[in-house]
Amino acid sequence: MRYHNITKADMLNGEGLRVVLWVSGCSHHCHACQNAFTWDKDDGLVFDDGAKKEIFEELEKAWCSGITLSGGDPLFLGNREEISKLVKEIRTKFPSKTIWLYTGYTWEELLEQKKMDKYLDTILNNIDVLLDGRFVLKLASEKIHYVGSSNQRIIDVPTSLKENKKILYIDNDKVLEGELV
Repeated sequence: MRYHNITKADMLNGEGLRVVLWVSGCSHHCHACQNAFTWDKDDGLVFDDGAKKEIFEELEKAWCSGITLSGGDPLFLGNREEISKLVKEIRTKFPSKTIWLYTGYTWEELLEQKKMDKYLDTILNNIDVLLDGRFVLKLASEKIHYVGSSNQRIIDVPTSLKENKKILYIDNDKVLEGELV
């Protein structure tokens, strides 16, 4: 896996101050993507032990709320094995830190894929929040927290998997298919 950057003390890509890993590789190629330079899976730096150490040093800090995985797409097929190992290790070493993950895939696509993808199953069972869906320029809005277009959703992954229902975050409230939970 390759990556472009590790952002520290980021407050735009999830709740609280976070470390963000910007991975390389994306097959969605959304029109007007703000990170199109991350699409090429062969671009950027090799994700090695030094990069992981840099992330873990940030996660050890009391003020750090957790990690956000973005890109590119952390769930690009070529990233899944490495991302699965990373989120599992983070969950084990830093159980109180949250793990957010941005992807162009929808929740429904991922649930279908996870039946045949052990890496995806591990990822979904170790993250807290999934920000799903492709960016759609005509649905873009600066008023929505954390996502760029209104078709994208912020999903509470552990609760959704446990209850076998999609639980969304909207304006800091949990919502089940339009009803407050």
